[in-house]
Amino acid sequence: MTAGTTTALVDGVLFDVDDTLVDTRGAFAKALTAVAVEHLPHVPADRYGELLDHWRSDPGGYYRRYTRGETDVMTQRRLRADLLHRTFGGEPVTEDSFADWDALFWGTFERSWHAFDDALRAIEALRSAGVAVGVVTNAAVALQERKLRTAGLDGLPVLVGVDTLGFGKPSPEVFVEGARLLGTAPARTAYVGDEPEVDARAARDAGLVGVWLDRPGTRRIHERPVDADAMRADGVRVVAGLDEMPAALGL
Repeated sequence: MTAGTTTALVDGVLFDVDDTLVDTRGAFAKALTAVAVEHLPHVPADRYGELLDHWRSDPGGYYRRYTRGETDVMTQRRLRADLLHRTFGGEPVTEDSFADWDALFWGTFERSWHAFDDALRAIEALRSAGVAVGVVTNAAVALQERKLRTAGLDGLPVLVGVDTLGFGKPSPEVFVEGARLLGTAPARTAYVGDEPEVDARAARDAGLVGVWLDRPGTRRIHERPVDADAMRADGVRVVAGLDEMPAALGL
């Protein structure tokens, strides 16, 4: 931001990671395809999208329990794996069988981490405008640092993870702590993420500028339709891609 600029809404931007900067949906799709071929061979390929939606929707609420600090990361993943198998007619995933299952699933997932094409451009554009940038995420800090490094986005600080405060979004303390560590006032800090409630509305409710990244074709199948105009009327900024961030924030 240059001296005398009066239209800029923010001094800092905090990013979500998964499905905002990194195509985690695509990585999960590859991991679940590998699981299906090995462990659920009776599931036809044209139903692999259902496997992906089941995993991302977390119907058992296990990942949400993890983000509330109620369970550990490996337990939630094992329970999600078992529910996936039971839902699609597979053998139960037990404590004994989980290690092999997870080696296939997580190994494929990690090898599939890639940044969206607009991620680095957006980060560089914000930095060129004098805006501080960082990450607030509902995964562990070390994991997200590794993910960003693998995806070619190293150097972007992960300020708050689910292990920082012991709980994650949508708790307002998470967003406020991110702004504090970034060195910007909450009201002068934007948070951008792909989830309309957990990211954009929750950030707005915490006193930040909430930005919903509504990428075409990436909404979760199970989610109720989200009215982008209603989100805007409710004080949330909506962008279809990260290249729109500078303009949306008056930079």
